[in-house]
Order: sequence, then structure tokens, then C-alpha cells
Amino acid sequence: MTMTVAAKADIIKDHARGAADTGSPEVQVALLTARINQLTPHFQQHKHDHHGRRGLLKLVNQRKRLLAYLKDRHAERYSALIAKLGLRK
Repeated sequence: MTMTVAAKADIIKDHARGAADTGSPEVQVALLTARINQLTPHFQQHKHDHHGRRGLLKLVNQRKRLLAYLKDRHAERYSALIAKLGLRK
């Protein structure tokens, strides 16, 4: 259920701004999105897992805050990221 080291490294490599970048907002949002997408089917199957759902909501809100930061300060990077991840429909 957890993300493997290789999958995490691939996500970081795909969204990194530089060679040693692991903490930019783009990388953080991409990692959170992967984790949210991984957890969502669990909650569709286990509707009464309220404690786990709280953790999912914390992840969603953290991603929301990072996206708001990116939108305020770097609108072009924000637009590119949501297009790449397919977040807005």
C-alpha cells in the first residue's frame, strides 16, 4: 500500500526542477498526488475507515496549500503543473 522507493524516485525525477531537487513545490505536489491517488480506492472500498480518511484529508489540504502558494508566486509553473498532473478538469 505504501509507495516504493523506485516509484518515488521516478516521480521526483519527472517533476524536479534541477538535478538535486527534491523539495520544490512541484515535487511535493506530485508526491502528494500520487499518494492521494493510491489511497482513494481504499476509501471507496472501506467507507467506515474514518481515522484513515482524516489522514487523506490532511494530504489533500496540504496539496491545496502548496498549490495556492505556487499559484500566488509562480503562475506559469502552477499552470504547467496542474496540466501535467491533470488536477483541474
